[in-house]
Amino acid sequence: MKIRLDRTMCDGFGMCAKHAPSYFSLDDWGYASLVGTGEVPEADQPAVLRALLDCPVHAIIDVAGGPIVVPTSAPIPDEAPEPHPETDANEAEWGFVR
Repeated sequence: MKIRLDRTMCDGFGMCAKHAPSYFSLDDWGYASLVGTGEVPEADQPAVLRALLDCPVHAIIDVAGGPIVVPTSAPIPDEAPEPHPETDANEAEWGFVR
């Protein structure tokens, strides 16, 4: 992964430095600077990806241009969600009338 920081877009929220302090530092006014060349080894990618996704002004850019894959811990179920309950049955139960 290779990232770039657009300092002209940075509004100084500091989320990047919170999640990936090895790659982002904050100046005296709270604006971010990229530490290093922007090359991110695979071991550090989850923290940098969290910083990229949490930046409210999208000042961190994935230079590689590939799809951003967010790791999930919960499996996605294969079954469809339950359909909405019938409206007529709910009206009688709750006393609503159309």
